[in-house]
Amino acid sequence: MPVAGLPTSDSAGSAIDVARLVKVFKTTRAVDDVSFRIARGSVTGLLGGNGAGKTTTIAMIMGLVLPTSGRVQVLGCAMPEQSAEVLGRMNFESPYVDMPMRLTVRQNLTIFGRLYAVANLRERIEQLAADLDLRDFLDRPNGKLSAGQKTRVALAKALINRPELLLLDEPTASLDPDTADWIRQHLISYRNTNNATILLASHNMLEVERLCDRVIIMKRGRIEDDDSPDNIMLRYNRATLEEVFLDVARGRVQDIAS
Repeated sequence: MPVAGLPTSDSAGSAIDVARLVKVFKTTRAVDDVSFRIARGSVTGLLGGNGAGKTTTIAMIMGLVLPTSGRVQVLGCAMPEQSAEVLGRMNFESPYVDMPMRLTVRQNLTIFGRLYAVANLRERIEQLAADLDLRDFLDRPNGKLSAGQKTRVALAKALINRPELLLLDEPTASLDPDTADWIRQHLISYRNTNNATILLASHNMLEVERLCDRVIIMKRGRIEDDDSPDNIMLRYNRATLEEVFLDVARGRVQDIAS
């Protein structure tokens, strides 16, 4: 069972390669000697309670936060040193990051498309509008949209540059089950069509079970477990990932996993 040790697979086929990553904020060790590799074309869940180190880890993968020590490679490029070579090949989506409210959906997507130097941008926006059912509100201000509509627009923004690597933070938070399922189906379709890699941070355990090939569980800055959802549930003798999550969060790991 690979727990917080150095990965042994060849990094050449990895979308993300993290080795002995540490981040210290003053006296707080937010990420503590974390190592993992994520294969291209896979969907991986990054789980953990509040303060587990997920957001800081993702921020270092994106090159937004400098590690205290260790290294990060994304699509074969060192982060953040070679970020200019890779940022156009990745993207990020979170329902907690709002786009400008006064701009229309079309205007927002146009701005982000230009930032990514997307070729044939008008056609790309029309394609995303069709794929994500945005046409009815494409020219409506972002501030006038419902939560579900905003989530679909945020996903369109994340896909505007056809990223090879997609980083998602709670992609279906606050959505009704039908809309959430629709978003998940589109993500799987995008992964399958483009051989894209998805790293998903979520507290929705059912979503993680349905989407992810692999789950990395963090606690207090370290990796507690790393395996397929089925293997993790079997090891902890639990029927759902939510039960495993609660066991880890409440410190019942030794009694169950031993």
